[in-house]
Amino acid sequence: MSPVKKAEHLPICNRIGVLRAERRMSRAQLAELVGVNVQSIGSLERGDNYPSLDLAFRICDVFRLPVEAVFSRHEFSAMSTQLYRSNNGGPS
Repeated sequence: MSPVKKAEHLPICNRIGVLRAERRMSRAQLAELVGVNVQSIGSLERGDNYPSLDLAFRICDVFRLPVEAVFSRHEFSAMSTQLYRSNNGGPS
């Protein structure tokens, strides 16, 4: 049995907007690459809708990242925080 009750909905947070910006990619470009309309990408970025598992994998393929680097059940901390933590607690 699932640890989540049937009526309980957990959020799905994502880094789609940040990843797009890092790659200087428009919503329209990402939408075309994954086969959805541009409004769908905007809705995902705002958290208004959640992707299907298939769409989540297609988005991750575009960014060449694992699912857990793009989507999470918890808010993401800044990527720089995670990088500095992995470099023994501080920037070089």
